[in-house]
Amino acid sequence: MGDDSMALRRVLRQAGGPEILDVLAERLSGADLTTLLLEVMRVRARALAPADVLRRYTSDRFVGPSVVPFERLRRAEDAVLSVVPAAFELVTLSPVAPLGAHSAPATVDQNKVISTIRNTEVAADPTNALALEAAVRRRDSAGPVRLAALQRVVRAQHFAGAGAYPHFGLFALVSADRDTGNLAFERRHLAEHLRLLTDAVRACGIAEPEVRVTVLDPRFAHVTAGLDATDDPGRESGRGYYSGLCFKIYADGVEVGDGGFVDWTARLLGNRKERLLISALGVDRLS
Repeated sequence: MGDDSMALRRVLRQAGGPEILDVLAERLSGADLTTLLLEVMRVRARALAPADVLRRYTSDRFVGPSVVPFERLRRAEDAVLSVVPAAFELVTLSPVAPLGAHSAPATVDQNKVISTIRNTEVAADPTNALALEAAVRRRDSAGPVRLAALQRVVRAQHFAGAGAYPHFGLFALVSADRDTGNLAFERRHLAEHLRLLTDAVRACGIAEPEVRVTVLDPRFAHVTAGLDATDDPGRESGRGYYSGLCFKIYADGVEVGDGGFVDWTARLLGNRKERLLISALGVDRLS
């Protein structure tokens, strides 16, 4: 039995039994649950003294400022944005997304994002919000959709090692369109993403980024033809998250980017012909 399961059982016993979970999760409407939780937070906040807030600020890993100096982050952001072509529309994303934005279309456990009491969740990856926006645009009009965004995100899981932060900036791209056969979408948009991402890394002063591609479906073996990339068949991360093909970008041996094809817009729109490519660069690492 995992520690999380044991903790949940202990909490449910204190709350009056496992039935309370059914009431909160299933029997109350979303609006009624929000009303209840807002009052809970209001009561809890009313009991806090300023010293309590300061103590939490110094102990909660999610709320402290970034360890990367602002000037370095700003330079990296400006460098990345300087290479974005006109074909990509830059979008200013909200810091929160609808509840389930990361777990419903993708395979991300809800415990890896910070859920709020207003049926939203704190942004953990801009590609999820960009995918939602791309789906809306694909639903309302024909033609390809190319979107880009810079967003600071928070991830709830613990990371270890240098360059691992609880909150960090990501530069993200999504390209969405309808399948026209012969993997034409995949070849065209993969080349666009890799060209833009490697240009962005170079703009940050790194001479030659390395692209490593992992083919997840044999049909995609020729999608990378003509691209400056090396094969990475041993990659384990991302399997089950991406489909067809995924890639990583390295700068001076450090991973700074990731991307691949996903079925999110196909699932959001209920149309198997929809195609989506997502990718992102870690701005804090680039800085």
